[in-house]
Amino acid sequence: MDKFVITGGNRLTGEVSISGAKNAAIAIIPAVILSEGVCRIENVPNITDVTAITRMLYDLGAEIRSVNKSTLEIDPRPIRSYVASYELARHMRASYYLLGALLGRFSHAVVTMPGGCDFGVRPIDQHLKGFSALGASYKLESGMVDVYCDELVGNNIYMDVVTVGATVNTMLAAVRAKGTTVIENAAKEPHIVDLANFLNTMGADVRGAGTDVIKIKGVEHLHGCTYSIIPDQIEAGTYMAAAAATGGDVLVKNVIPKHLESISAKLEEMGVEVEEYDDAVRVRRTRPLNKCNIKTMPHPGFPTDMQPQIAVLLSIAKGTSIINEGIWDNRFRYVEELKRMGAQISVDGKVAVVEGVEHLTAAPVKATDLRAGAAMLIAAMCASGVSSVEDIQHIERGYEDVEGKFRALGADIRRVQEQEKPSVAQAV
Repeated sequence: MDKFVITGGNRLTGEVSISGAKNAAIAIIPAVILSEGVCRIENVPNITDVTAITRMLYDLGAEIRSVNKSTLEIDPRPIRSYVASYELARHMRASYYLLGALLGRFSHAVVTMPGGCDFGVRPIDQHLKGFSALGASYKLESGMVDVYCDELVGNNIYMDVVTVGATVNTMLAAVRAKGTTVIENAAKEPHIVDLANFLNTMGADVRGAGTDVIKIKGVEHLHGCTYSIIPDQIEAGTYMAAAAATGGDVLVKNVIPKHLESISAKLEEMGVEVEEYDDAVRVRRTRPLNKCNIKTMPHPGFPTDMQPQIAVLLSIAKGTSIINEGIWDNRFRYVEELKRMGAQISVDGKVAVVEGVEHLTAAPVKATDLRAGAAMLIAAMCASGVSSVEDIQHIERGYEDVEGKFRALGADIRRVQEQEKPSVAQAV
């Protein structure tokens, strides 16, 4: 198992180019199943979550060709199975997008219950509500979700809570259903809009994505297409936070600045300069950080996936800051790791109180999940001394070449192979 070893204290400067959006890619790739032709997907991030969802399509029978580092050609026509591999799917939350895609194509789908980062219960009741409204039945057996129908028929569906996963799955199932589907209280995240644009490029009729009401007129056929995935909002925000944490000056390129507005606003509130260009933002900090309160919310609110990274900034800001986690029950597991580096944070349920300290100190820490891992990297870069970050497989689920990109900005980061600890027998 590898880990990152980081010597802190270096100010990040220069330029970094942002890869394609993880959350868009892991929805768009399953959506290819609905096509009756070859799809060429560009700006695909080279991350393990994309590798995993691509392997699931390959296992189902799709023909997949890697054109270059960031472009895939997928031919879904050879797919004959509607049963996703249990072993491949059980570690990844987004595997449940195969439910909507396979149901839309075959009127039947069998996929394992979702895995991925552990933030507490990940119910799929809203997904099943969407499928049921479209005419499907389901059963849960041995950890598998089995959804089936004679045919899907459009309907009006009100989501009880704003949920990206259920919005995506219902969209996937509805695009080839008979009639019109209306999804109310739909999620509005940028990757919802990107999925809708991809489906429309294949010939679907999806309108209203990016608002809380999405209307889908079912079509009989979807064709192949060429499509480029949007830049990753959270990867961009992570490098913005890292620049601010180290007192740096970084141009974050290949972004959509509008997607970053909630992040930029909080950085500016903390005293960080953020300058927007057409497809880039420049982040520079020349003075101490100010305290700031954060409440994570569905888009266009502050994203939960940026909460751990911003917590690092608040831990070295002047004064007391409060973080309200409005999405997940268990998102503060990283706090114990940050406290090992000298952060003063107390957690009560979904609220964290952060007392700013002058500086963080190096320590061995671990990535408890994907975004927590990114936070640990940032913390190590602004801490004094040499830190190590373990369990970096979490980080590589969502960040392409994170070591190379940070090193190009001046970070002292290297990947090393961990020594396996001897067993008791060996030690004796």
